Amino acid sequence: MKSCDIAVFGAGIIDIPVIHADRSVFTRHSTPVGYIGMTTGGDALNEATVLANLGHDVRLISCWGCDPAGAFLDTHCARLGIDTRYVRRTDEMDTGVNVVLVDEDGERRFYNNRNSSLRRLRAEDFSPEQLNGVRLLSLASIFVFPLISIEQLAQIAHTARARGIPVCADFVLPKKGETTRELAPLLRELDYVFANETEAAVITGESDPDRIADVLLAAGSRHVIVKLGAEGCLIASGSVRQRIPACPDTNCVDTTGAGDNFAAGFQHALLAGYSFADCAYFANACASVSVETVGASTGVTSLRQVEERLTRYGR
Repeated sequence: MKSCDIAVFGAGIIDIPVIHADRSVFTRHSTPVGYIGMTTGGDALNEATVLANLGHDVRLISCWGCDPAGAFLDTHCARLGIDTRYVRRTDEMDTGVNVVLVDEDGERRFYNNRNSSLRRLRAEDFSPEQLNGVRLLSLASIFVFPLISIEQLAQIAHTARARGIPVCADFVLPKKGETTRELAPLLRELDYVFANETEAAVITGESDPDRIADVLLAAGSRHVIVKLGAEGCLIASGSVRQRIPACPDTNCVDTTGAGDNFAAGFQHALLAGYSFADCAYFANACASVSVETVGASTGVTSLRQVEERLTRYGR
């Protein structure tokens, strides 16, 4: 099997961004807006798209339907050279489609189909052979997989680490109130953990970023990255503790997928051998580029583009 830089495990869907939307839509029969489009979305496909645009060979482990939306995702992945041999395609469910309502500040809210492929990934969709030739494994969003237990995710991560493959994982808000106690089997298998301040506060019971990092490190994570939005991020490990500022003068249009772009940028830098801090600077630059366009993975189109943003960043 051809070697690949990174395998990404998670969701691939369609996004329909609406710019701009607010509650007033319910006061009238028809509402004109500035933009309605169709883009790819989903945590894993967002990461895979950005990583492919940064020049990486990417393997996607996901699932979607045998329908026009699924065909759209197939075409997108083929154009970028993303390896989709491990995407489970089925006519038993619709491909996930999210309607993304973006307000004037670039913040977003989602409508999604609970019966679609968005949350249908199973533990059986992973097999050890998928790691052949892989340098890094990304679990794109913990808690997006209701059919996969924490113990099963921990086993997937353990399988990778037993082969010498580092594991990164991103979080969304826990669906069942999970805390670090429930997550401990998984956290012990993770080399890099990404969580935004809100998600991390729910998981750890702490509001201060430094205390959040302390709790996640104590639970077994080797490196913790707490995303702080416009304030940048906090990175922490057993030997490093540093605040990394966000890119200045970012024109925020749409924050959809900013965290996925951050994770992809960090993983690119990790594969390139950057230091922990420089991985975070690169991740912030990717997120900065991403929020300046509409869509979760439409902003970052090349490595040179992010390198130019880094130069403006003073790095």
